[in-house]
Amino acid sequence: MARINIPIEALTSRLNLSSRFDSVRSQSVANRFANLKPISEFLDIKRVSKPRDFGDLQSRVNYNLGYFSSNYAVLFVMLSIYCLLTSKLLAFVILLVVGGMWGIGKLQGRDLDVGFAKATTSQLYTGLFVIATPLFFWSGPFSALFWLLGASGVTILGHAALLERDVAASFSEEAV
Repeated sequence: MARINIPIEALTSRLNLSSRFDSVRSQSVANRFANLKPISEFLDIKRVSKPRDFGDLQSRVNYNLGYFSSNYAVLFVMLSIYCLLTSKLLAFVILLVVGGMWGIGKLQGRDLDVGFAKATTSQLYTGLFVIATPLFFWSGPFSALFWLLGASGVTILGHAALLERDVAASFSEEAV
């Protein structure tokens, strides 16, 4: 039986995924969300259709990922919040670590003295690590991460693939 080789690099290079995120890293958060598109444009049901072929699919995904990138970032954040709300132990562990690091940072290098016990900042960090690590792995972070990646990928790429480009953008790219 012959092996089937799928040229992953050929598929990903056509979608231009490596350079797509360069602009995201160079922008501030305020600039990133300044170009949010209206919800009526983002969820325009009249423009939803099946792509004709792979070239049309590729064109739609390339255009929509750039055009609606801020909307997709908000969608990813909303799915992340939903994931944390449904995984209460994971949210608790994250809040425990953030709160513990904040509390230890408020000591500004001084020892914690509670009357009957004295602890250095190193001991406090070690205690936080010893408590949070098993709780973290028990809370199922990998299943939450894979759910988040899967749900985001299906939702964002599905939207980008099914939403047609608007007519004005199609005409602006045509050579006259």
